[in-house]
Amino acid sequence: MNAMTSPSAPGRRGLLALGLAALTTAAAPAAAAAHAVPAPRRPAGPLGPAAALAELRAGNARYTALRQRHPHEDAAWRASVAVAQHPFAIVLGCIDSRVPPELVFDQGLGDLLTVRSAGQALDEAVLGSLQFGVDELGVRLIVVLGHERCGAAAAAVEHVRTGEPVAGHLARVVEELTPAARATRGLPGDWVENTVRAQVDRVRRRLARDRVFSRASVVGARFDLDSGKVAFHPS
Repeated sequence: MNAMTSPSAPGRRGLLALGLAALTTAAAPAAAAAHAVPAPRRPAGPLGPAAALAELRAGNARYTALRQRHPHEDAAWRASVAVAQHPFAIVLGCIDSRVPPELVFDQGLGDLLTVRSAGQALDEAVLGSLQFGVDELGVRLIVVLGHERCGAAAAAVEHVRTGEPVAGHLARVVEELTPAARATRGLPGDWVENTVRAQVDRVRRRLARDRVFSRASVVGARFDLDSGKVAFHPS
């Protein structure tokens, strides 16, 4: 049996396949590098409130435009935050599954300290968690993040509308949102939406008046489920 007919010798198709495979392997790193989006690296130390807010705005702009970078998820970053955390902002948001702060603001591991309760309802555990971020981690920006079509706000509106008691532990959440629902009853527009905005402003003002949080700026914000955009309210 000669070399031309030996089973061990590749034919023309085999040689062509090997050549294409080699080209593909060689081109893969270059293609990956061309499409890679470098993850931004923040300067060492805590950000001031203005810089932190700018970082959140930029991240939400990327999220809204579907151009997320998904920063700070690589192995080196994971190793660095495993030994110490330096979040640049605190987000007090709702438990709603459609409003995860890290995704909404296109941030990664260790970037945000997130505290979530239905309708941003405040209790001692929530307040203590916020204080930890300000006192122990040096965070200088707190964002109270409400959102469109909030179920907790809708429950508070229904309670005010009907006067029916709320069963179980949910009663505490509704109780916390009831002042916002009552304050907006009869106002033009959607009652639930007005309650969402009133609740954000109510919580923002309460935190801003609390001396425990005097070293931090507190701003309100609303997330639009349809567009993905976050609109910030001044502190």
